[in-house]
Amino acid sequence: MQAPAAALSGESGARPEIRLPLRQLFQLSVYWFGINAIWGGLDGVVLQERIPDLVDPAFGGRALALVKILAVIMAIVVQPTIGSISDYTMSRWGRRKPYIAIGATLDVVFLVGIATSQAYLSVLAFLVLLQFSSNFAQGPFQGFIPDLVPARQVSLASALVGVMSVLGVVGGQALASTGYLLKDSAGQPDFTIPTISIGLIELATAIGTLLWIQEGRAPKSRGGRGWLAIAGEAWGTDILRERSFVWLVASRLFFLMGVGTIYNMSVLYLERALQLSSDEKAFWVPVTSVVIGLAILISTIPASRLSDRVGRKRVIFGSCGFAIVGLTLLAVAPGVVVAEAGILLVAIGAGAFLAVDWALMTDIIPKASSGRYMGMSNVATASSGALALVVGGTIIDIVGGPQHAGSGPRTAFAVAIGFYVLAALFLRPVDERRREDLPVPEMAGSAAPAAAEF
Repeated sequence: MQAPAAALSGESGARPEIRLPLRQLFQLSVYWFGINAIWGGLDGVVLQERIPDLVDPAFGGRALALVKILAVIMAIVVQPTIGSISDYTMSRWGRRKPYIAIGATLDVVFLVGIATSQAYLSVLAFLVLLQFSSNFAQGPFQGFIPDLVPARQVSLASALVGVMSVLGVVGGQALASTGYLLKDSAGQPDFTIPTISIGLIELATAIGTLLWIQEGRAPKSRGGRGWLAIAGEAWGTDILRERSFVWLVASRLFFLMGVGTIYNMSVLYLERALQLSSDEKAFWVPVTSVVIGLAILISTIPASRLSDRVGRKRVIFGSCGFAIVGLTLLAVAPGVVVAEAGILLVAIGAGAFLAVDWALMTDIIPKASSGRYMGMSNVATASSGALALVVGGTIIDIVGGPQHAGSGPRTAFAVAIGFYVLAALFLRPVDERRREDLPVPEMAGSAAPAAAEF
C-alpha cells in the first residue's frame, strides 16, 4: 500500500487528499477482523462456558463480570497511552507497526495460557495480560484511517471497519463454538483448540497489515520531552476541551453497553431463558452468528452512504431505535425464532452504528494526534462490556438466583433498553461537522475559543 502523498507533517491537522483504491481500504481494515475474532470467541462463548464452572454457581455472573472489569482496566490504561506514544514514534517500520508486531505476537502466547488454564485465577491473569498485548497493538493501529484516508472516503473506510469488526466477532464466536463438538476426557465441551486458533487468525491478519500498509504521516516532534512525559500526555485534561469528542465517547459507551449485554450473556440467555441443551446451542450459536453477519453486511455500507446524505447523527439515532425494538423482543421472546428476530434488529442497528460512529469520530478528532484520540475513544469500547456485565451479571444472579431461572437474562435485557436511550441523549450535543470544515478562529485581537469547543 503506497502512502497517499509525501509524508504529512506530524504537526499538520490536514487530511491526505489522494483517493485510495478499494483494495487498500480493505487492507486498512482487515486487522479489525483478527482483533475482534479474539474477543468474539472469548466473550461470546469461551468465558461464558468456562468461568461459571470454575467458581461457586451462585456467583457465576459476578465472577464473569470481575474477569471483565480487571481486564478492561488494563485496556483503558494501555490503549490511549500507547496510541499517544505511537504518534511520536520514529522507526524504520513507521510509527504504528512496531506496536502491532509486538502486541499480535504476545496475543497468541496469552491465548495459549487461557486455553490451557484450569483455575479461575489463572484464566483471570492471562486474560489481563491478553488485554495488555491486544491494546498495545490496537491503540496505534486505530490511527491508520485518520493518517491515510482522505475525507471523501472516510465513510466507506469506516463502513469496512464496521464490517470487519463484526465479522471478526461472528467468525471468532463461530470458531469458538466448535468447542461444543470437541470433547475432553470427561466428555465435556473442549475449547482448547478453538481458543488457540483464533489467536493464530489474529496473528495472520497482523502480518498482512505489516506487509501491506505503508504509513503516510511523519511522527510529531517530541520537543525534547522524554517518553514518560509523552505517555502522560494521553491523559492531559486538554482533551476535555474537545466537547463533541467527549459527548460522542459517552454516547458510544452506552450504545455498546447495550450490545455488550446481549453479546456477553447470549449463551446464558439461550441456556436459561430458552432452555437449550448443549447440542442445541451447538446449532443455534453458529446460526445466530450467521444472522448477525448477514445483518451487518446488509446494513453497514448503506448506512455509511446514507450518513453522507442525511448526517451521521440521524443514522445513529435510527440505530438506537432498531436496537431498542430488538432488545424488547429478546426480553419477551417465547422461543428461539422470536429471539432470532430480535437479534436481527439489534445487529442491523449495531452494524449501522459501528460504521457511522467510527466515521463521525474520525471527522471530529485532531488528525495529528489520531493515535491518542482514537485510543481514548476506545475507552468506551473496552469498558462497555465490563459495565454491561456488572449490571447484567448482578441482575442475572439476583433475579435468576442460584437456580439459574430464565427471568435473570430477560430482566438484564429489559434494563439494557435504557442504555440505548442514554446513547441517543448523549449524542444530541455532538457537532458533526468535519474538523477541517470548521471556521478558523481569528488569532488577532481577543482570544478565540478552541476549534472543537462547542
